[in-house]
Amino acid sequence: MGTIQIRDVPDSTELTLKARAEQAGKSLSSYLRELLNEQASTPTLDEVMERIAADEPVPYDPEFVRETMRDGRR
Repeated sequence: MGTIQIRDVPDSTELTLKARAEQAGKSLSSYLRELLNEQASTPTLDEVMERIAADEPVPYDPEFVRETMRDGRR
């Protein structure tokens, strides 16, 4: 397994994350590992569109998709 070190995290961010980890009954390291794993396992819009296009090529305009998604949320 790799090691990631993050510097210059604002104090307020660190305190918030520590409090959330404690509330979840986890160490800060364990809590952050879960957050990172969740983020890494969730594909981005571009990754999803690449997977779709690999199966069935479709014209893809990222801005059109984002705009359509924003309109759908209104």
